[in-house]
Amino acid sequence: MAIKKIKKKLIIFLALMVVPVMSTIAAATNAAVCRVEGKFAIVDQGGRKLTIEKPFERIISLYAAHTENLLYLGLFDKIIGVSRHETYPAQAHEIPSFSYHDDPEKFLAARPDLVIIRPMIDRGYPQFVSMLEKNGITIVSLQPGTVEDMYTYWTILGILGGTQLRAATMISQFKAAVSEFRMLTDGHNSRKKVYFEAIHNKMKTFAPDSMAVFALETAGGINVAHEAEPVRNTTIAYFGKERILSHSREIDVYLAQSGAMNRPTRALIMNEPGFKAIKAVANDQIHIVDEQIVSRPTFRLLNGIYEIGRILYPDIYDRKAHDILMRAKKVLTGEQN
Repeated sequence: MAIKKIKKKLIIFLALMVVPVMSTIAAATNAAVCRVEGKFAIVDQGGRKLTIEKPFERIISLYAAHTENLLYLGLFDKIIGVSRHETYPAQAHEIPSFSYHDDPEKFLAARPDLVIIRPMIDRGYPQFVSMLEKNGITIVSLQPGTVEDMYTYWTILGILGGTQLRAATMISQFKAAVSEFRMLTDGHNSRKKVYFEAIHNKMKTFAPDSMAVFALETAGGINVAHEAEPVRNTTIAYFGKERILSHSREIDVYLAQSGAMNRPTRALIMNEPGFKAIKAVANDQIHIVDEQIVSRPTFRLLNGIYEIGRILYPDIYDRKAHDILMRAKKVLTGEQN
């Protein structure tokens, strides 16, 4: 009897110890996960502390990356709603669309038990979020900024849907492929120096710990804007034309992401006043990559590494690199491209 009381006190003590640690993490806007009394406990990026009693069964995803990851995690049958204008994977087209601009009644009518949002919605539409929560719908807010945060994010999605083992496989396969990609350029004598554009009209690049820079460096590139400072704790960093041009003679390749925030063309970059002094521009080494494979926290970040590698080192990123990419995907899904 005394032993049982000691065990009970120990469990309570450990549970109390977890709370302040998780609260500290939440204050830093990072998600966290741990076990409390045998159950998973998470903290989302809105500071919500949730103990997961059982997997959720009716999920609405209001961010394309959430949808993509949930589908990779084998949770297609549990997704009853996705955000508007999703283009990947193709299965997302079969699911009804929802928006934080919609009347909350539309969500209530669909009877979700979980709505996964991102911090932008939490901050910008608090009344919408509050209305859903008041009606008993669990809200989880997530959007990782770094690759390390992405692993926690995938783990949490697996816990929410009850596919923790698949999430663990996803993480292990991603890490294994990253290691293999890095080995391709280990010891390469002439590694390419790259400027990676995030937003052209504001002359912004990516923060050093962003996923885009991770993809670049994993592919063997050297980020010339490594000292760029993030803007308001985002993954975007201001660099400025003057600083870009100060590196003009060393930039071997000029990369630019294309997506909602940036719609560059090779002509736009080439004709930017002063840019003809950049070695990459003069040598016609301007390349545009899809933001979906370099800036989103999905398994397709491997595609981004592969595509950047092909741009920088076409002689190295040949069949072997393609096999690394395909092997990782086959283990995870067996068929996704």
